[in-house]
Amino acid sequence: MSLEGVKIGYGLSGSFCTFEKSFEAAKRLLQAGAELIPIMSFNAAGLSTRFGTAEENIQKLEDISSRKVIKTIEDAEPIGPNKLCDIMVAAPCTANTLAKLALGITDTPLTMAIKSHLRNGRPVVIAVSTNDALAGCAKNIGILQNYWHYFFVPYAQDNFEKKPNSIVADFTLMEQTVELALKGIQLQPVIRQI
Repeated sequence: MSLEGVKIGYGLSGSFCTFEKSFEAAKRLLQAGAELIPIMSFNAAGLSTRFGTAEENIQKLEDISSRKVIKTIEDAEPIGPNKLCDIMVAAPCTANTLAKLALGITDTPLTMAIKSHLRNGRPVVIAVSTNDALAGCAKNIGILQNYWHYFFVPYAQDNFEKKPNSIVADFTLMEQTVELALKGIQLQPVIRQI
């Protein structure tokens, strides 16, 4: 697989428990030849958790991409007009961000980056990670799966006994999902078993 020269807007929203998987996926995209433009939602860039401080997570993404993270709406807005990305990735994408995208709400750097990018009719890849995917968030996943420019990293229930409504993307399928999304194809099957 080669993503040589593909410019990827690589965004994180605040599902902190999947940050390490996202960082590893970002590294694999770089190894496949892609260039990354890093973006973080306000929560992803601003909250410290048991999964690392805000500063540590920003530094990790900057070290991986060799670029400064876009952390403001103002800095994200030019992505579309300047056609900076061939494809946009939201990994992880929380239920909150999913809802905003489904309803056209643009109030974080990540949602602005995606909105700005979509003006060019280019693909967006979603790596969902949320505890209420099979509950309150299900309708928003359904909405985005029906929009033409959205593609999902295949996902599965991550702990059906303790968290029956939770799903997480299989981050090991990121490169395949991106490669096919660039061709307008959704990697199948979308729903997997872990």
